[in-house]
Amino acid sequence: MQRKSITIVGGGFSGSMLALQLARLSNQELFACDVHLVEPRPVPGPGLAYTAHRPEYLLNVRSEYLSAFPEQPDHFVNWLRVTQSEPCHFSFCSRQNYGRYLQQLISQVLEWPSSNGIRCQWHNQAAKEIRVLPDGRSAVVKLSNGTEIHSDYVVLALGNFPPLPPARHDLRYLNHPTYHGNPWARGALRSIGLDETVLLIGTGLTAIDVLLGLRADGHRGQITVVSGHGRWPATHAEQEASYPSFYATELAGLSRVADVLRVIRRHVQRAQQQGISWQAVIDSLRPDLGRIWAAWPRPEQARFLRHVAGIWSVVRHRSPPQNAAAVQEMLDSGLVRLERGRVQAIEPAADGLAVTVRKAQQPTRQLVAQHVITCTGPLLDYRRVQDAVVAGLRTEGHLVPDELGLGIQTDAHGALLTAQGDASAVLFTLGPSRRPVSFESTAVPELRKQAVALAQELGRRLLPNTEIR
Repeated sequence: MQRKSITIVGGGFSGSMLALQLARLSNQELFACDVHLVEPRPVPGPGLAYTAHRPEYLLNVRSEYLSAFPEQPDHFVNWLRVTQSEPCHFSFCSRQNYGRYLQQLISQVLEWPSSNGIRCQWHNQAAKEIRVLPDGRSAVVKLSNGTEIHSDYVVLALGNFPPLPPARHDLRYLNHPTYHGNPWARGALRSIGLDETVLLIGTGLTAIDVLLGLRADGHRGQITVVSGHGRWPATHAEQEASYPSFYATELAGLSRVADVLRVIRRHVQRAQQQGISWQAVIDSLRPDLGRIWAAWPRPEQARFLRHVAGIWSVVRHRSPPQNAAAVQEMLDSGLVRLERGRVQAIEPAADGLAVTVRKAQQPTRQLVAQHVITCTGPLLDYRRVQDAVVAGLRTEGHLVPDELGLGIQTDAHGALLTAQGDASAVLFTLGPSRRPVSFESTAVPELRKQAVALAQELGRRLLPNTEIR
C-alpha cells in the first residue's frame, strides 16, 4: 500500500495534539501514513504559551481541566503526581510545567511508529510556502531549508500571531532597543534594569504575567499600565462551585445577543442568592458557547464583538487568585499605576520612549518610560496577517479570512473554504484560526476536542475505499 502523508504546519499545542491523536486512532485497519510535524522552535509541543522558563507564569485554568485527552480527565493531574512537580496552589500550576507535560507526550509519538502504522517525523524548520497542486487533491509544503514535502493533507496549526504595532505611524520605535514587542521572547524582561521605568500597553493576562515576571526579578522602578478600558481580568473563585446548565431550556436557538445576556444576568442573580459565585454561572455555559455563537446571525455576531466582547474576555478568561492578589498589592503600593487611554504614538525620547495617550473627550498626554512592552492580544484578522504561508494561500484563493476578522472560513470539519466557497480536499486548520465557527477556540478544553475530531476525520479519509461525502 502506498503511504499517505499528512503535514502539520505548527508544532505548538494544537499541532502536537493532532499528531498525538492521529497516533491514537484505532488500529483495526492499519494506516499507511507519515505525519510530518513542521515546527521551527527548539522543541515541539509546548508552543509559545508554555515555553517561558519562569515558574511565576501560571496557567489560568485549573489542572484538573487540562488533560491532553478528553476521555482521561485525570491524565495531567496524575502526571503531576508521578513527576513530583512543584505544588500547584489553588490547583493553578506553572506554564513551564505544563510545557514539560506536552513535550513528553509528543516526544513519545516522535520516538517510534504507532501501532496503527502512523509514523511521525519532526522537521525543525519553518514552512515558507504551501502549493496546492492542480488536481486540488494534494499539496507541496516547502521548508526554509529547501525541503519539499508532498502531502495528501496539510493542516495549518499556526496558533496566535503577534499583535499589530500599537501605534501605526512613525514606526521607528519598533527597532528601538527598549521597545519590547514580544514579551514572550526568551529573556525579554532580563534587559530591564531593576530601577528603570516601564510602561505596559494592555491589562490582560499577558500584562499580569509581565508584572509577575518583573516582580520576581526584584524590579523596583515605576510601572505604568495603559489600557483603553482599564479593566483587569476577573479572578477565579478560590473554591470551585457548580451551577446547573440552562442552555437547553432557556438559551438554545436565541438569535439576539440582548436576549442571551438577559437570561445570563437573571441566572447570575439567582446564583448569588444561593451563595454561588457568578463564575460558576459563566463556567456552566462553556460546553455550549459554540452553539450560542452559531445561533446568532452575522449582524448579531458583529454587535457582540462591538459591545460585549471586551467585557466577555475579562469575565471568561480569568486570573488565578494568587496572581490577582499580587497585582493588587503592586497597585496598592504605588509601584504600578493604571492610566486609561489609547496609545496614539510612540517616539524615541532622550531617556527611552515617549508614548502619546488619548482618552475620550480629554486632551492627549505624553508618558515617558525607559522600556515599553506591548501586552495586547494576538492578531486574529487573517486579512492582515503577513506570514508567508498565509499570504500565499490567501493570494491563490485557497484561504479566505472571515469578514469579522476572527480567523479563517472553514467547514464544520476545519477544511478551508476556497474563494469559490468550496471545501478544500487537502487544506485543514485547527486552533485560534477556527474562531469564526465557534468563537471560543483558544483554550485547552476546546482545542483538544478539535484535535480529536480532526484526527478522526483525517483517519476516515485515510482508510482505503472510503467514500468522502
